[in-house]
Amino acid sequence: MSTGVETAPAGAAPGRGVAFGELLRRRWAATVHFRPVLLILVALFAFFSVTQDGFFDSTNLRNLLTGVAILWILAIAMTFVLISGGFDLSAGAILVLAGIFLSSVLSAGVPVYLALVLTVVFGAVVGGVVNGLLIGRLGLNFFVVTLASMTALTGVVNLWSGTQTEFVTEPVLRTIGMGEVLGIATPIWFMGVVLVVALYVQHRTYLGRDVFAVGGSPVAARLAGIRTARTLVIVYAISGGAAALASLVAVGRIGAASPQMDMAIALNAAAAVMLGGTSLMGGSGGVGGTVFGVLFIGVLQNGLSIAGVESFWQQVVTGVILVLAVLGDRVTTDGGLLRALRPRRRGPGATGGDGGTPAGPGPAPPPAEAPALVAGGAVSTVTTATAVPRPAPDPLQGGAR
Repeated sequence: MSTGVETAPAGAAPGRGVAFGELLRRRWAATVHFRPVLLILVALFAFFSVTQDGFFDSTNLRNLLTGVAILWILAIAMTFVLISGGFDLSAGAILVLAGIFLSSVLSAGVPVYLALVLTVVFGAVVGGVVNGLLIGRLGLNFFVVTLASMTALTGVVNLWSGTQTEFVTEPVLRTIGMGEVLGIATPIWFMGVVLVVALYVQHRTYLGRDVFAVGGSPVAARLAGIRTARTLVIVYAISGGAAALASLVAVGRIGAASPQMDMAIALNAAAAVMLGGTSLMGGSGGVGGTVFGVLFIGVLQNGLSIAGVESFWQQVVTGVILVLAVLGDRVTTDGGLLRALRPRRRGPGATGGDGGTPAGPGPAPPPAEAPALVAGGAVSTVTTATAVPRPAPDPLQGGAR
């Protein structure tokens, strides 16, 4: 006799549906930082697919992805720089310099595969030494250092190349820029590899946690036993190496190493990173959001090109997007639009223009408890400079956030 009550079959997991729903809820909650750009990207993609003939076409989608390959590589590396609390204006200059270096070593008879490796190492050394040491070891301002290195490296590029474009006819580079592997464009393979490596570094290594800690609070990171100077040197070396890797794709696509520099490439990369939810103040963000920021810029530029909008207007739109990204970062940091737009007043204990000692005389403040990182990514306080040992990365936690 039926009782009207259905029972789960033997061996079935009664909580499987609930667990899957909880997993989806957590995954959706994890997109809070880049959810706006994700939703706008979907709407923009649907808009261009409906209004522009040829946009939602396999050939155009392939061109869209290969067209953002260089920006993709630079932006993913720039993510670590911004999370650490810095900025790299010299990424475009290193990209061009690495292209000139590659052309020179190939002309000197160096085997092509060795030349590719040397080019990436060269970019990493330039980024780590020129930017990383000055910022990490000497404590100079990252904006001034990267602006100065961009200017200096631009001069080096022109002196080295004689302002002449060097054509590169190496078949391997042509394959990197325009070829296919297993039916997929080679630049797309580069994009996938860079993304996987970056996600692994961010979630599964000490370096990933150190970058978040340094960007969140250098003092707390130092008290926790993190070598902040070394972390910053590595971060800017990653940025330089990524710029050199992007130069391989660029040289392969145009078949030449040109001293002409795209001055906006570093700003476009930073815009993509901030659109993806990484804070300009450091300490929060991630590579996953950067992917959607890059795709947003790529879809926008591709759709405007198909619509017949001039490239100059595309630059205007990109600049506006950068401003909106910075405004969105401040709104998120301050907790509301009205509060973000409200002018910030200096209090009696406000610091001077150099951000150092208090502007006016007064009694010394009582010693404050210094924050220190503890297990699980939480922040605690200690009254002494006792280092707190870092826990080993837990594969189930997914790294720092």
